[in-house]
Amino acid sequence: MENRQVIIDSLPEKRLMRENFKIVSAEIPPVNEGEVLCRTKLVTIAAGSRAGLQGSASYAGAPQAGVVMNATGICEIEASKSESFKKGDLVICQSGWQDYSKQKASQCKKIIEDIDLHHYLGALGTNGLTAYFGFFQIGDPEPGETVVISAAAGSVGHLVGQFAKLKGCKTIGITGDALKCSQLTNRLGFDKAVSYRSQQFRGKLKEACPEGINIFFDNVGGDVLGTALFRMKEHGRIVCCGAISQYDTNEPSGSPRGIPGLLVNKRIRMEGFLVFDYEKEYSQAREKIKEMIRKSEIDPINDIFNGLERAPEAFVDLLSGGNIGTRIITVN
Repeated sequence: MENRQVIIDSLPEKRLMRENFKIVSAEIPPVNEGEVLCRTKLVTIAAGSRAGLQGSASYAGAPQAGVVMNATGICEIEASKSESFKKGDLVICQSGWQDYSKQKASQCKKIIEDIDLHHYLGALGTNGLTAYFGFFQIGDPEPGETVVISAAAGSVGHLVGQFAKLKGCKTIGITGDALKCSQLTNRLGFDKAVSYRSQQFRGKLKEACPEGINIFFDNVGGDVLGTALFRMKEHGRIVCCGAISQYDTNEPSGSPRGIPGLLVNKRIRMEGFLVFDYEKEYSQAREKIKEMIRKSEIDPINDIFNGLERAPEAFVDLLSGGNIGTRIITVN
């Protein structure tokens, strides 16, 4: 059996390119006591991984070339030397971009196919949990409030918007083009959507929320954050989830104007978070999100690419705004 691996061949100097990766063939690793051999079925591609290659994500460690690209995957157990798992079990683990990986049994979470497996990497995975805790815990929403989400068609943003609608909030998405704006309003129930690429972006955002913003869920940073900051209402909350605009560049923009002046004058709370802060609450949150899916209260979008060899292409495309929802690779 072949074990294809997508290796980080070189660290990007400017924008990420497919040439920063290469595919190699490696031996399938033997398993020792307390370990399992996992065959990857599905694997995620996340914008935050670009921050890891940049060295700006402290939780990811120092960027390194010559290693398998890290990612969360759904795997089937091929061999087990652990009482916790048997051959054929399905697990979630840090599989990376490869066909087979050796894992400590303690680092694998068993799942059952009680729902579309893709959701375990999307709405029930890190992306969905990030949206859930960021919105409900940090955003602290109330019915009737105005919620604006940047990168609203992305893996996190498209779920935040749907959570906001369930809460009874007016929901506005900021995204890249007319197609995504249409998806947000027509498919996902957003009240309005605005393209940040429009020359009239500032004016259109003002039109969309004339009374101001109560909660800004920010996945982008940079100029989009700066524009939203000036629309915030008194006692508004800015949920700092990510900074996609700063990841794929060697010349990140500076901090937006108005900080800290506007924060003080309008008593705005601006707070960052990591989903790992809520690890003890994952199971309860997953059950709540799963129930939302089963009741068709939310419509998680999984953006599928077929073939492990397409992972670098899919990653580069995602960073240029090519995805709607969570990008997932079907490995075989």
